[in-house]
Amino acid sequence: MAPGAAHDEDLAQLKALGFSSEFRRDMSPWANFSLGFTYLSPVVGIYTVFAFALATAGPPMIWSLLIVGAGQMLVALVFSEVVAQFPVAGGVYPWARRLWGRKWAWMTGWVYMFCLLALIADAAFGAGPYVAAMFGFAPTVPAKVCCGLAVLVVATLINLTGTKILGYFAIFGFSAELIGALVVGVWLLVAHRHHGLGVLFHSFGAEGHGSFLGAFLAAGLIGLYQFFGFEACGDVAEEVRNPGIQIPKAMRRTIYVGGAASTFVCLSLILSVTDFGAVIRGEDTNPIDTVLKSAFGDFGSRIVLGIVLISFVSCALSLQAAASRLIFSYGRDGMIAGSRLLAHFDHKRHVPPYSLLAAVIIPAALIVGSLLSEHPLNKLVSFGTVGVYLGFQMVVLAALRARIKGWKPSGKYRLGRWGMPVNIGALVYGVAAIVNVCWPRTPDAPWYDNWVVLMMSGLIIGFGLLYMVFTRAYANSDAPHADAISSR
Repeated sequence: MAPGAAHDEDLAQLKALGFSSEFRRDMSPWANFSLGFTYLSPVVGIYTVFAFALATAGPPMIWSLLIVGAGQMLVALVFSEVVAQFPVAGGVYPWARRLWGRKWAWMTGWVYMFCLLALIADAAFGAGPYVAAMFGFAPTVPAKVCCGLAVLVVATLINLTGTKILGYFAIFGFSAELIGALVVGVWLLVAHRHHGLGVLFHSFGAEGHGSFLGAFLAAGLIGLYQFFGFEACGDVAEEVRNPGIQIPKAMRRTIYVGGAASTFVCLSLILSVTDFGAVIRGEDTNPIDTVLKSAFGDFGSRIVLGIVLISFVSCALSLQAAASRLIFSYGRDGMIAGSRLLAHFDHKRHVPPYSLLAAVIIPAALIVGSLLSEHPLNKLVSFGTVGVYLGFQMVVLAALRARIKGWKPSGKYRLGRWGMPVNIGALVYGVAAIVNVCWPRTPDAPWYDNWVVLMMSGLIIGFGLLYMVFTRAYANSDAPHADAISSR
C-alpha cells in the first residue's frame, strides 16, 4: 500500500474510533520496536536485580526468565489483538475502556499510571550505583538520589524534542544496548568464564534451611521485572503508520529478542562470577561490578559501565514516553484533576508537555523519598512490577469477559480459534505472578517491610476508588466505551 493511502486508512480508522489525532506518525516500525526493547531493557532488568536473584536462589534463578517469557508472550498476543482493533494512544487505559467500560478503564489507567511512575523512578535511581562505579565515588543513597535526578532530567529533555527524535534515541539506545550486551557477554564467556553450564542446576545452598521452590519463586523477580515493555509499542499507536500490523509485530519482537538478550546477559554474568558463596553470604553485594573489573580492568569496566548507563537512560526515556501518553490520554478524556493542562498538546514539538512534566515530578518525588527507606530499590522494583501485572491483567480480564460476551476481534491481527485459550492462559499466568510478587518472605523483617508492596498497591487502588466514586471522573468524557462487543 502506498504511504499516502496507508496514512489515509490510519486516519479513517482513528476517526471511526471517535478520535482525530494531533500526533504525527513519525515513528518508524524499527523505532517502535526499539521503544519497546529499551523499555524492557535486558541490561537494566538484569543488572538491577541480578545480585538479589543470585543471592536468593543461586544460578538456577536464570530459568525464571524462560518461564516468565512464555507467560508474558501470552499477554502480548492478547494485547496484539486489542491494539490492532483499537490503535489509540495511551495503551491499557483506552483498551480497557473499549473492552469493558468507563469505570474499569479508569481504574486500569489509574493503577498503571502509578506503576509506570514508580518504574521511571526505579530506572533512574537504579543507575546510581553504576554512575558511582564509573566515576569512582561511594554509592551512598544521597549520591544515588542525585544521579537518579540527573538521569530524569536527561530523559525529559530528550522526550521534549518530539516523536522523531525520541525514535532516533530509542534506536540508538537499542543498538548500543544490544551490541554492548553481545560484546560484553561473548568476552566474558570466552575469556573469563569460571564455570560450566552445570552450575545452572546447582543452588549452592542459597535457599538456606528453607525449600528451594520458595527461594526460586522469590528470585523470580528477575524474570517478572524483565518481561514488560511490549505494551509501550501500543502506547504510541497514534504515532506509527499502519499500527494494526506494525505494533503486534513490534510487541512479539520485543518479547523474543529482548528475552534472548536478557537470558544471554544473565548467563554470561553467572558463569563469570568467581565465588557464588560470597554473593550468597552477602560478602559480595555487587557481583556485576566485581565481574566487570576482573574481566575488563578499571578503564575497560568504565567503558562497559558507560554502555550500561545508556541503557538506563534509554529505559527511563521509554518509560517516560509511555507514561506521558497514558496521562495525556487520561487528560484528553477529562478523567483526572488538571485534565485541561494534561491534555495540552505542543504543536511545534508534537508532544504533550504537561503530561511529560507529571512523568518527571512524581518519579523525582519517589527518588527523593528513597532517603527515608531501607533498600528503596527493591521496593520500587517490587511495587512497579506488581502494578504492571495488575494493569496488564485488568486488560486481559476485560478481553476474556468481552470474548465470553461475543467479542470477535476485527483488527488486522487476529488469533482466531486460539484467542480464548491464549486469553485464559494469560490470565492464569498473570494472577500467579501477582501473588508471587506480593508474597511475604522475610519473617525477621518488620511487618511493614513484608507487606509494603501489598500495602502500597492497596493504597493506590483504595485512593483511586474513592477518587472515582466521589468525583465521578469516569463519567466526564463522552469518548466511546464498551463498544468492542457491539462493533464485532
